[in-house]
Amino acid sequence: MHGKRILLGVTGSISAYKSALLVRLLIKAGVEVQVVMTESAKAFITPLTLATLAKRPVLSSFVRSESDGWGEGEWTNHVDLGRWADAIVVAPASAHTLARCANGLCDDLLSAVYLSAKCPVFFAPAMDLDMYRHPATVENLRRLEQFGNHIIRAEHGELASGLIGEGRLAEPETIRQVLAAFFNQAMPLVGKHVLITAGPTQESIDPVRYISNHSTGKMGYAIAGAFARAGAMVTLISGPTALPLPDPAIRRIDVRSAKEMFEATQAIFPDADGLVLSAAVGDYTPTHPASQKIKKKEAHFSLELSKTTDIAATLGAQKRPEQWLMGFALETDNEHENALKKLRAKHLDWIVLNSLRDAGAGFGHDTNKVTVIDKDGKTHEFALKTKADVAQDLVNLVVENIRS
Repeated sequence: MHGKRILLGVTGSISAYKSALLVRLLIKAGVEVQVVMTESAKAFITPLTLATLAKRPVLSSFVRSESDGWGEGEWTNHVDLGRWADAIVVAPASAHTLARCANGLCDDLLSAVYLSAKCPVFFAPAMDLDMYRHPATVENLRRLEQFGNHIIRAEHGELASGLIGEGRLAEPETIRQVLAAFFNQAMPLVGKHVLITAGPTQESIDPVRYISNHSTGKMGYAIAGAFARAGAMVTLISGPTALPLPDPAIRRIDVRSAKEMFEATQAIFPDADGLVLSAAVGDYTPTHPASQKIKKKEAHFSLELSKTTDIAATLGAQKRPEQWLMGFALETDNEHENALKKLRAKHLDWIVLNSLRDAGAGFGHDTNKVTVIDKDGKTHEFALKTKADVAQDLVNLVVENIRS
């Protein structure tokens, strides 16, 4: 990012203190930073702090004043500011600022600069979880994305209110990495949104027991990391696993059951460019899970199971022509034939075939051996590799398809 010019918008949020850390990171990366603050932001952090770190006076009004470090009565040209910047980053972006920009309101300097901008704009929301989930905020974020802006999603954690949930401002290092990935045009998937499922699901029998499988999530997490390194905005929908995120810029949504994984994936899929279904989703779930622990009494115990929603088939039928879909098939017999049937029946663009007959492949290993079949019937065979290398091979196939 060395030599880039970033206009940082700071709005009224308790997380405005993180803006100082972000300015410091950007300056250390060789970026020119111009801070524009809203009036309410000044209640949380002083312009002097940000001006000192940015090495230039902070702007906050259309007419500059001596108190802001400028000559008295000078006009701030919002149009020039919008054209000066290589990118605008609003962090933190309060619910009020999101609403203002999403609806074209222009009653302060920051919103005027936003409406004048010719450069990419990034919004990093920060607010309490109920505000973040409110339909008005959800709609404003959707509109801003439709306008071509980039959203750096809020993170999950403890909030200023004491509640736990989504709404925390993304960490400054995460924001820096998102910007670095955007400016690094060698990354072939910059601007693409890739949705990935990973890990197992757990289907409750009672409050104590569940049905699951041997998936660790290692393959899916490796795939998420590889797409993030290629510049994609990655949303990872993860079943229960103790694995750490492979990249802090990845947005992770935790789910438990097949139903939760389907609902989360279906909700986000319309906004994604591509989907990798690497999770090991339960095919069946108990029809009537018990509300209390089932006591061990009978010598034999029967459990009625119902089929879960087929995520690949459902989303494959909904897929738009410009979207792509990659699925996985773990087989023990007639591997190629069964994988090809799945590819065609579920309208996939690629199917990644694992065989439990291959040593070092499948669940639990740090290595994998896959065969990929594409929608044209072409087969791509790969040797036994680390799962990180396998993930990179899959990213390469997607990139080749996008470029062709």
